Amino acid sequence: MSSRVTPAVRAAEAAGLAFRLLEYSYDPNAEAIGLAAAAALGLAPGLVFKTLIAALDGGELVSVVIPSDARLSLKALAQAAGAKRAEMADPAKAERATGYVVGGISPLGQKRRLRCFLDAGAGDLPEIVVNGGRRGLQIAAEPHALAAALGARLHPLVAA
Repeated sequence: MSSRVTPAVRAAEAAGLAFRLLEYSYDPNAEAIGLAAAAALGLAPGLVFKTLIAALDGGELVSVVIPSDARLSLKALAQAAGAKRAEMADPAKAERATGYVVGGISPLGQKRRLRCFLDAGAGDLPEIVVNGGRRGLQIAAEPHALAAALGARLHPLVAA
């Protein structure tokens, strides 16, 4: 495994976030990275959250954190963000904006801090797991403390 110190880990430490680091062997051929991470870590998929980057109709990129076994409702995101429309961002733009590669995008420590939206279901869990800033590294933290560190509000974001 490579370094455990990433911009995400440094951002979590700087925010005073209590967290644990979890490492697993990243599978570059996995279709669903979050589901593969959950399986490798022996965790329920609903506890491992994926970070998606979306573009709002005004061109703003936003960070969206939802359970790895869920689908994002773009309509719900647009509503939460106060936009008319939202769509998934181009992966190259997501990488440039965050400073992370796809499969390693963390909501923490992004190169350009994007507005962040966390699925409301996270608030019911004692701990959630998000990407730690590189493939194979995850950060486990209490969701309300994580939301505070991200400046995120909880919104229902999952498609029915």
